[in-house]
Parts: sequence; structure tokens; C-alpha cells
Amino acid sequence: QVQLVESGGGLVQAGGSLRLSCAASGRTFNDYTMGWFRQAPGKEREFVAADSWSYGSTYYADSVKGRFTISRDNAKKTVYLQMTSLKPEDTAVYYCAAGGFRYSYRDYYEISTYEYWGQGTQVTVSL
Repeated sequence: QVQLVESGGGLVQAGGSLRLSCAASGRTFNDYTMGWFRQAPGKEREFVAADSWSYGSTYYADSVKGRFTISRDNAKKTVYLQMTSLKPEDTAVYYCAAGGFRYSYRDYYEISTYEYWGQGTQVTVSL
């Protein structure tokens, strides 16, 4: 079992920055691929970014590429999402997730890959 707790959300003006954190507890953190997803009101949950321990790579949705950066600190069992140049369309509840190894990196974009989820943290970007 892995427990995930997000923090760092809040209200920010367009063009601003926020850093989300996700603290994990339970089984070995660095065995997992860590992902961030988001869900805006009335929309489906969507992939934002992932950090794959097994491939040593990071992956981003096109909508956030160049603005968001995912990183992890295995010693602290924490994954981060640094968000810059925020836009109103980034407004959503952001969820941290942990998933196991997949042979295809494309699977890391899929909700079904992730076994464990946090409760989410609200990010609101105003004009």
C-alpha cells in the first residue's frame, strides 16, 4: 500500500507559479512511476506529467510542456510539480498518483496504469 498526500495548491494570477508536492508513505517509493493528473469542473481527469523510475524519463501533456516540471526526491519520498506561466485553463483539482512498471512508456499517460491516488489539491488561476 502507498498513501499519497498532495499539498501546495491555491489561488494564483495568470502568469504566476505554484509548486505542488506529493508526500508518499508505505512501500518503496522509488519503485513506482509517479504521475500528476488534473480534473477541471465538468471535465474528465487528464494526464499532466509522469516521472518514470524505470526509464529514467519524464513525460508531459502537450498542454503543459515547457511550463510544468515534474521531479522527485526519493530520499524524501516526495514528488513535485513545478508550474510556471499558469493560465486560467490550468484551473483544476490536481491529483498525485503512483503506478508500477509498464513496458510501453505510453501507458504512463493512462489513468489505469496508476494504482494509488491522493485526495487532490485545488489550483485556481485567475485572470
